[in-house]
Amino acid sequence: MPGPHRAPLDDAALDTLFRTARTHNSFRDEPVSETTLRALFELVKMGPTSANGLPGRFVFVTSHEAKAKLKPALSANNAEKTMKAPVTVIIAHDLAWHENLPRFFPHADAKSWFAGNDAAIAETAFRNGTLMGAYLILAARALGLDTGAMSGFDKAKVDAAFFPDGQFKTNFLLNLGYGDGQKLFERLPRPDFDEFCRIA
Repeated sequence: MPGPHRAPLDDAALDTLFRTARTHNSFRDEPVSETTLRALFELVKMGPTSANGLPGRFVFVTSHEAKAKLKPALSANNAEKTMKAPVTVIIAHDLAWHENLPRFFPHADAKSWFAGNDAAIAETAFRNGTLMGAYLILAARALGLDTGAMSGFDKAKVDAAFFPDGQFKTNFLLNLGYGDGQKLFERLPRPDFDEFCRIA
């Protein structure tokens, strides 16, 4: 029997998640605790993925040593702000994610849907790993953090530095911390519903 309709989030919550949230390019000199990072993943893992496959993998780069490994892969525009961010998350996906399906999707032989089909494995990993990265952005905002996602980097260099065995593949990077409100771009244009959407 269906449950009652859930009430929509209030305007303050919608503002936090979407309407007033911004991409941050600079952060306060304030660490993000391991407790907060663990709480972040506890939210992310609850988001839907195909067959509950959960292919997203996350490296929370916080130490000087790890930042030094990451820096050579960054574009000139992204290097300084990334080195100063309290955390940079490498959002990646696991090309062996389907091996976990007996554990995460136990009520069907879901592993057999993918075994031997490298194209389906890779496509599903990328799609759902990207979803998990988006969930991470929203979960971070919900926990009071600010984020700055980036595509300006050499993916092969990140993979070589952090995933040398080739099983995980980098998707995008995300700076994470408590934004200081500096270096924010003006809010850029967004389309109206009828321009990008239709109801069929």
